[in-house]
Amino acid sequence: MGYNYIAIEGNIGAGKTSLTTRIAGQFNAKLILEKFADNPFLPKFYENPDYAFPLELSFLAERFGQLKNELTRQDLFKNFTISDYFFNKTLIFARKTLQDDEFALFTKLFYIISANLPKPELLVYLYLDIDNLKRNIARRGRSYEQNMEKEYLEKIQSGYLDFIKSQQNMRILIIDTNNIDFVNNIDDYNKITDVIMGKEYEVGITRISL
Repeated sequence: MGYNYIAIEGNIGAGKTSLTTRIAGQFNAKLILEKFADNPFLPKFYENPDYAFPLELSFLAERFGQLKNELTRQDLFKNFTISDYFFNKTLIFARKTLQDDEFALFTKLFYIISANLPKPELLVYLYLDIDNLKRNIARRGRSYEQNMEKEYLEKIQSGYLDFIKSQQNMRILIIDTNNIDFVNNIDDYNKITDVIMGKEYEVGITRISL
C-alpha cells in the first residue's frame, strides 16, 4: 500500500471516525480526527438554521488550521496519515446550508485557503442508506442530532455524490456498507480493510459493495 495520506469520508453517521481510528491503530498510521464536538455553533444550528453561516465559517477555519498543522508535520514513526474527513466537505456542507450570496462569499474564501493543503492520495466514501444513517445516529445518542431530518441527510448525501462525480484527478473508492457492520463485526471490519488497504487504485472512481 503506497499511499501517504488517506481520507475516509461519508455522510453523518456513516462510521467514518470509528473506521479511521481502528485502521490507524492497526496499521500504525498518524491519526487526524475532526474536532467537531468543540464547535459551539453546531448544536445551535440543529435548532436554528440561521446559524449556518457562522457554523460553516468556523468549520472552515478549524479544519484548515488542523490539516495545515498536521499534514505539514511529518511523523517518522508512522507509516502513513489517515483522517476521518476531507477538507472539501466544508464546501459540500456549505452548499446545502447557506443562502446563495453567503455561499458565493464562502466559496471565494474556501478556494483561497484550500490551495495550501495537500489532497489525499485516496479518498474513501462510505455509502450508507438514509435509514441506516438514522439508525446509527440514534444509536450513538448525541442529543443535538436526534431531531435531524431525513431530508437534510439526503441533501448531504447528494452533495457528496455530486462532488465525487465532478472529480477528475483523484483516486476515489466508494464502498457500499449497507450489508456489513464493520464497527461490531470483526469479519466485516477485515473485509473493508482488505478493500482499502489491499491494493493501489487507479485515478478515477471505483465502486465496491460488501
